Amino acid sequence: MPLLYLTHQWYNVVMVLVINLLRWWYTDGWRKRTRLIANRLDGTIDYFSIDLLLKTLFAPFRQISAGRVDGPLGVKMRALIDKLFSRIIGAFIRFIILVIGGIVIGLQAVLGVMILIGWGLVPLFPVIGLMLTLIGVTF
Repeated sequence: MPLLYLTHQWYNVVMVLVINLLRWWYTDGWRKRTRLIANRLDGTIDYFSIDLLLKTLFAPFRQISAGRVDGPLGVKMRALIDKLFSRIIGAFIRFIILVIGGIVIGLQAVLGVMILIGWGLVPLFPVIGLMLTLIGVTF
């Protein structure tokens, strides 16, 4: 077989490989990366239980509260203050956890967007490196 024919076949194999790689990278690969980021974000939202914390924001801390109290006015006032104090502590702790969870979720979302942008740019790095090399840029 002539050398030109073998070179042409090799070129076709390499180009098919490159095209298939790029096709996967920008379709299935990107879709899978997005799914991984979304699952991680869902896991973090579940870890911090944002919806549950919002529903129970003013519930007593660790469900500690005096039950129904019968007795003199002093005993009832003490039970009311205990319940109020327990709810204030519960709201404060849940609010702090909500703020920390919001910050973590926000940072994770920003990082996820940066990862997706980077995922789209990675195949361009060899081309950019070649162009920089050709114009004489060294690091």
